[in-house]
Amino acid sequence: MSQSLHPGPSQLQESSVPSVGLAEASRFWLQLGLVSFGGPAGQIALLHRELVDRRRWLSEQRYLHALNYCMLLPGPEAMQLATYLGWLMHGVPGGLIAGGLFVLPSVFVLTALSSIYALWGQLPLLVSVFAVLKPAVLAIVLMAAWRIGSRTLRNPFLVGLAIAGFLALTLLRLPYPMLVITAGLIGLLVAWWRPALLATSKPHGPRPAAAIPEQAQPAALHDDDSASPEHARFSRRRLAVTLLVWALALLVPLAGLVMAGGWAGPLALMGRFFTRVALLSFGGAYAVLPYVAQGAVEQFGWLSAAQMLDGLALGETTPGPLIMVVAFVGFMGGWNHGPGADSGNWTLAIAGTLVAVWFTFLPSFGFILAGAPLVEASRGDLRFGAPLSAITAVVVGLIASLALFFAGPVLWPAGSFNPWALLVVAAALFAQLRLRWSVLNVIGAAAVTGALLAVLKQLAG
Repeated sequence: MSQSLHPGPSQLQESSVPSVGLAEASRFWLQLGLVSFGGPAGQIALLHRELVDRRRWLSEQRYLHALNYCMLLPGPEAMQLATYLGWLMHGVPGGLIAGGLFVLPSVFVLTALSSIYALWGQLPLLVSVFAVLKPAVLAIVLMAAWRIGSRTLRNPFLVGLAIAGFLALTLLRLPYPMLVITAGLIGLLVAWWRPALLATSKPHGPRPAAAIPEQAQPAALHDDDSASPEHARFSRRRLAVTLLVWALALLVPLAGLVMAGGWAGPLALMGRFFTRVALLSFGGAYAVLPYVAQGAVEQFGWLSAAQMLDGLALGETTPGPLIMVVAFVGFMGGWNHGPGADSGNWTLAIAGTLVAVWFTFLPSFGFILAGAPLVEASRGDLRFGAPLSAITAVVVGLIASLALFFAGPVLWPAGSFNPWALLVVAAALFAQLRLRWSVLNVIGAAAVTGALLAVLKQLAG
């Protein structure tokens, strides 16, 4: 991307945004969807590294403003963030393409893996691939906490909020939604009492030498001071149209499923159940998966507990949101309605997959496309900015806690220390810090290394 595509703040005009074409952005969203491993923290880190650090499509503050809103919503945060950023750059088509391409590769991969699982039940190659991939993802999460924390924790109060969030999640096991809501309330109170405590604006005066490389970066296409594009401005008419289309996209397919199989038919049940899952999935996939397992296994009997555990393992091995495990649940729910355990029901399995994915992810698109113009209008408003700054600080602590959560099973997978996993973590950190590898390169190298190890092991055996 040439320097001319990055005007300074004084040159930014409404007509200069977006400077990246929809086709170019779509290629990036597809690439992202193919390699977005690592759960929400890894995916958020990938988005930050590619869009803020490398491509300069957004400034740090524009990115964090969008991230804070997505963290407040039920549903997969990283997918919602991609949808928001695609919408900001290219309107509704950009948002639909960004969010769609973020999840579609995962849908195809997990459907293929579900089919293999239903027929044969074993996927030994993935064991070797993810033995290398998981330590690399741990390194990505560590870098995400460091990068976001070093840029947003600008004073002791914000550092204290990050530490409090880390301890509340790791030691007290407090629910994630409670932490986010509490952080927002603290931000509101401090904004009224002492707003300077939450200030995150860049300091004035001489810059320290360490800050010079960051300041030398070209301005972002959507910079701190650039005006929101016309499509990103709030309009009552656009909001009404968005809500109407959102409601029709939910109700029309559900009505069709009811007409085809009855209110209590398997597909109609799935549509209603996965809509509830989407609306209750605060705190990420791990927070809502127990609810999914309880409903799918105990309440509806779509699959067994052992199959549910296998589905979670498959979900960990695919790109995209971990909540995409609902595609496996939908597939197996349809498959197990077949005439026999060996034959299954392919038509109902594919239909169950599509129903699970549609009703799980549709609310996320609605939340973004309806709410994002209001969020954009809140930029610079202390009533909104202060709570979001507090949430950002707590999010840093949450990302750090996720790194700690990953460290146990990655470095001590069977109760004993794995030095090879630590070596992979160190190599991935070195590649990012010294070699300036992108997250995409790190993930690709880890996947290829794991596949080569699997081939060598097969040849040796």
